[in-house]
Amino acid sequence: MKLPVHRWFRYSAGFSAEWVEELIKKHQARSLKILDPFAGSGTTLVAAESCGVSCAGFETHPFIYRVAKIKINRNIAIEGLREKIEAILMLAKNDDSRKKLDQIPLLKKCYSKENLDHLERLREAYRILAQPDDDEWELLWLGITGILRRCSSAGTAQWQYVLPKKKKAKVADVFAAFQQNMEMIISDIQYAHYHNWTNSASIYSTDARNPEIDSEDQFDLVITSPPYPNNYDYADATRLEMTFWGDIQGWKDLQPAVRQYLIHSCSQHAAAEKLKLEDLLDQKFLEPVYDELTEACRELEKIRLTKGGKKTYHTMAAAYFLDLAKVFHSLRKLCRNGARLCFVVGDSAPYGVYLPVDKWLGKLALQAGFNTYRFEKIRDRNVKWKNRKHTVPLHEGRLWIEG
Repeated sequence: MKLPVHRWFRYSAGFSAEWVEELIKKHQARSLKILDPFAGSGTTLVAAESCGVSCAGFETHPFIYRVAKIKINRNIAIEGLREKIEAILMLAKNDDSRKKLDQIPLLKKCYSKENLDHLERLREAYRILAQPDDDEWELLWLGITGILRRCSSAGTAQWQYVLPKKKKAKVADVFAAFQQNMEMIISDIQYAHYHNWTNSASIYSTDARNPEIDSEDQFDLVITSPPYPNNYDYADATRLEMTFWGDIQGWKDLQPAVRQYLIHSCSQHAAAEKLKLEDLLDQKFLEPVYDELTEACRELEKIRLTKGGKKTYHTMAAAYFLDLAKVFHSLRKLCRNGARLCFVVGDSAPYGVYLPVDKWLGKLALQAGFNTYRFEKIRDRNVKWKNRKHTVPLHEGRLWIEG
């Protein structure tokens, strides 16, 4: 989050951009074509541009897709951008006629009256002045979006869930934070230009399970990190920002607006779709892991009835591996013979039932037509927290798939 361009938006999921750059340089080929089927906020895309190689990404989260697209569309006139910044600030500081955001419960809990008023002025000034499909205005949208948490008094959990009852000691002034954020963005654009970053990345709002792209390219290297099956709700991670911009009205809107498009990695998703375990397990894609997966899911089906939340981990787990199996089949068609894939993955133990994610994903990749897989552990997980609910040791690492 300290690197130029990458730092424009803090997103929970991801990996080291510097590691991506190192991996690209090891392949030592300017003609290299890279794919990230779970592009997120664009870590792989931006890293590839800094190395001067071609890269494509897929992202189905509509809000995060927009963020990533802005990061790779940096060919703008700085002076024109500065004029737009001044125009927004001038209009925002002189227009006090709107009072709507203070009626939204989440926002009312997260901001002081003054900051909420100033944020609303910025938002309305943007809406009045912005031109559609204009890269400079898109940067300004991200400039406002990027200060929403800095200007909130609400705390943020480790993975970006908003905690209105947990208050922060330091809260930024809205107009000052916006100016500072835009100056940082301008500085990063100049940095990228000075260091000859290319505009060689593209992102598609498409599903990695069945991608639709306007390109016949085949890829040499896949670098990605899919969602982990650990019940993290990627839709909820952007609820504050999407509520502010009016993309959703509340938590219940996350399923139709975002979650329905994502990999099944949280129980809220599985529950909302009322998935049936038998229908999931009967899919031919799951044949290589059928016996082990079925045993784990049946155990989860029993355990959930003894838990207060009765979370649908049993259908979530089955749907997750079915989704990833479909991704591997799609990737096999998109990759050249001899291509190399690196999936940064983590295992999981919902309700204490262990899911060997790296092993099962490796088997699913072989069924899709890849040749070999191996797992390289990076670190242990779930071992350092005191008084944790789940005591199953977990790990995280790189699943290397060849062929």
